[in-house]
Amino acid sequence: MIYPNHGAGSPCGADIGARLSSTIGYERKFNNFLQFTDAKSFSDFAIRTAPPVPRYYPLMKKVNAEGPKVLGSLPRVPGLSPKAFKDAIEKKAGVLVDVRNMLAFGGGHIAGALNIAGTPILSIWAGWLLDSEKPILLVLEEDDDLEKILRLFVRTGYTKFAGYLIGGMKAWQAAGFPLEGIGQMSVHELNERKSSLQIVDVRSPGEWKKGHVPGAHHIFIPELGNRVGELDRKKPTAVYCGSGYRASIATSILKQQGFNELWNVPGSWEAWKKAKLPVDGADGE
Repeated sequence: MIYPNHGAGSPCGADIGARLSSTIGYERKFNNFLQFTDAKSFSDFAIRTAPPVPRYYPLMKKVNAEGPKVLGSLPRVPGLSPKAFKDAIEKKAGVLVDVRNMLAFGGGHIAGALNIAGTPILSIWAGWLLDSEKPILLVLEEDDDLEKILRLFVRTGYTKFAGYLIGGMKAWQAAGFPLEGIGQMSVHELNERKSSLQIVDVRSPGEWKKGHVPGAHHIFIPELGNRVGELDRKKPTAVYCGSGYRASIATSILKQQGFNELWNVPGSWEAWKKAKLPVDGADGE
């Protein structure tokens, strides 16, 4: 019996499976990396199928080699009233990050916010998308979530925070400050409307090759900021990923880039397949 150290979705290796346990015999028979009889063929395959390198890896490599800075405690984050938080945004005191779930964020958020929901994989996507030298302004689901969220940021080297919004979006709304929203589109509606939409798939290249929504345009989410020129800002746009988590990050990026007719697809590829809707690519052959 063998027990993997990393799970599916980890950027630490190519094509990591979802199995929580396996056997040497099973892997010998079915693992693509164990089907080679010489080192060169194996190396060529490993290099060819390697996933993109996360932005935070060079930093983590250095930290792992030298040892991390001893913090002593979690970073101190000042609590800001809605007015003080609004002033901090206007003064560009930090990068605005909203860690609420995709449906809450879609329902109403502060203009310019990046949505990275506060699950364990926040650590990975913060590492992909944020500069560790720039302070962060936080919007939380609940004030009591602060310690949990800080631990997720610290895991990939984020220790600088300009403040968090006391009372969250309820306090922001009560103060009469403006909100923006992002629509949520089911996979069934996406299928019905796909001919009139610009559909963007932000999954990894490996996920894309295994199957995708017909007519979709593929841009891996860490590349979205640099490749946004490939998309039409004026065309109604729906974004999907594996579950909707990364798609919500992507829609928040596109919203900042001037896309107004914009939808996230909750459930995304997982829901699309379970609904047995049409598929292009390997899964559809």
